[in-house]
Amino acid sequence: MKLKVGVFFGGESVEHEISIISANQAMHAIDKEKYDVVPVYLSKKREWYTGEALFDVKEYKNMDELFKKCQRITIVANKGKIQVERYPSKLFGNNILNTIDVAIPVIHGTNGEDGALQGFFELNGIPYSGCDVAAAAVGQDKVFMKNILRDSGLPITNYVWYYSSDWFANPEACLDAIESKLSYPLMVKPASLGSSVGISKAKDRASLEEAITEAISYDNKFIVEEMVTQLVEVNCSVIGDFSGAKASVLEEVMGSDEFLSYKDKYEGGGGSKGAKTGGTKSQGMASTNRIIPARLTDEGTKYVQDLALQTFRVLGSAGVARIDFLINAENNNVYVNEINTIPGSLSFYLWEKTDRDFTGLMTSLVELALKRQRERENLTFSFDSNVLALQGSGTKGAKGTKA
Repeated sequence: MKLKVGVFFGGESVEHEISIISANQAMHAIDKEKYDVVPVYLSKKREWYTGEALFDVKEYKNMDELFKKCQRITIVANKGKIQVERYPSKLFGNNILNTIDVAIPVIHGTNGEDGALQGFFELNGIPYSGCDVAAAAVGQDKVFMKNILRDSGLPITNYVWYYSSDWFANPEACLDAIESKLSYPLMVKPASLGSSVGISKAKDRASLEEAITEAISYDNKFIVEEMVTQLVEVNCSVIGDFSGAKASVLEEVMGSDEFLSYKDKYEGGGGSKGAKTGGTKSQGMASTNRIIPARLTDEGTKYVQDLALQTFRVLGSAGVARIDFLINAENNNVYVNEINTIPGSLSFYLWEKTDRDFTGLMTSLVELALKRQRERENLTFSFDSNVLALQGSGTKGAKGTKA
């Protein structure tokens, strides 16, 4: 009997549509001779759906019609598996529509990539691919991530961060503090978003204020970083876990501005330079203008790949991730920018140029999920003890028990 692989996607984050694209690519790539694929879609209203129509990305152009073709569901954990059940349930008959053995989360951003969904799988003993709860949370929060990278000695740009409450309490003090610690030009980012959403550049105090206002409309925490001049943006994917990981070839991403915007990534807004690997919006990150392999020396390529592996391990990552780098072309200084723990298109286009096709990549993710589950089953999470029995029949607790 084939394993049933559930692909979880959608969600309520600003990256909802990108998740749909990535998941559809992944579902079509999964080896159907080895696995049965179960689509599990989370709408922006936090409603779960399944159905054959979810395999066709064109169906998402009209969401009302799509929902009519799908079945709304609830997901129920039962003995290490996920039951996909009809909602609302029928009074008579079987309401279990499907069962999932292994979960592959492809929800980008909030409440999907940040450890929330991983926590559900973890709590219920469901094998799942990608980072665990802690690594997912750290990877999604740029402040946590930068702090760990800095303390681990990995090269990053200078940065400061604040809560939105700090800004509302005294914006002038925040601006003064930022200008005293950092030099223009600056990048301002929401702490916990991806796909370049809410990111702005600032060249002076007025534009800095505008950028912060934009960032805190998406998150209650923001980070400000010094921009790298003469920028070359290079990305590297990593697959594996703490016991062993492999770095992909590098890509050089060709943006139309000084940083890769949402439009560059997903709406065909990239410049005319570089090789194109796709031309439609439905291709996600695979449609971004890029050069593969990146135009670095062998020594430079090896250095970036080593940094990618170090970053992956330091942050406790697993599954497939993409680490983005900033290079100053003038002095060749390399900086770790961020990790994407569920990268757009799962970075399949990088692995196709390395050592496996998209189908092989998905098989690797399933195998890594099962490997982690086997390892966790060998760990001790509790031991036989009955503290309550030792306390007698009293209700005051250990301190209130009298001999």
